[in-house]
Amino acid sequence: MSVIAVVAIGAPDDEVLASVEPAVAGAFGREVRRLEPLAEPSGSLDAARGQWNAPEMLKTLLAARPASAERILGVTGRDLFIPVLSFVFGQAQMDGPTAVISLARLSQAFSGLPEDRPLLLQRARKEALHELGHTFGLVHCPDAACPMSLSTGVVQVDRKGEAFCASCAALVRERTPVAMPPEGRTR
Repeated sequence: MSVIAVVAIGAPDDEVLASVEPAVAGAFGREVRRLEPLAEPSGSLDAARGQWNAPEMLKTLLAARPASAERILGVTGRDLFIPVLSFVFGQAQMDGPTAVISLARLSQAFSGLPEDRPLLLQRARKEALHELGHTFGLVHCPDAACPMSLSTGVVQVDRKGEAFCASCAALVRERTPVAMPPEGRTR
């Protein structure tokens, strides 16, 4: 069976990983294996921004990917950026093996609100599906309820569902032959 590896970068949040893993297994029809946590890449912190460079995180994940894993998803509590954007919830290699999500801005605490663990877990699952979808070649979806829709804020993340729309589900099935049920999400 094909494998997607899931790994914490930095301090692991076992509850988040335990929530993300079955969602990933179900959406992509893959076995999910948790790896030992990775250290944060020393060169990825941009001290001036106070954020971590997402492409550098992807390089670390690529080097850590076991040969047995077709994809690897990193989960970090650090706030991520790419040079052209002020922040990202995640980053992935389009049609490549690596993806990373950040829990920082998915947390209510980032906005000064009381922490809401169920909401954080839900947001993490959606963003994990989104970034891994990119690794299977899926692009942003115009359906706001699809995990593949673009999110520039948590409001958009919260509008997403946790199952791919029919069009994206068909693409996942096409690109992951042993994947998901034939109907995609129930509307």
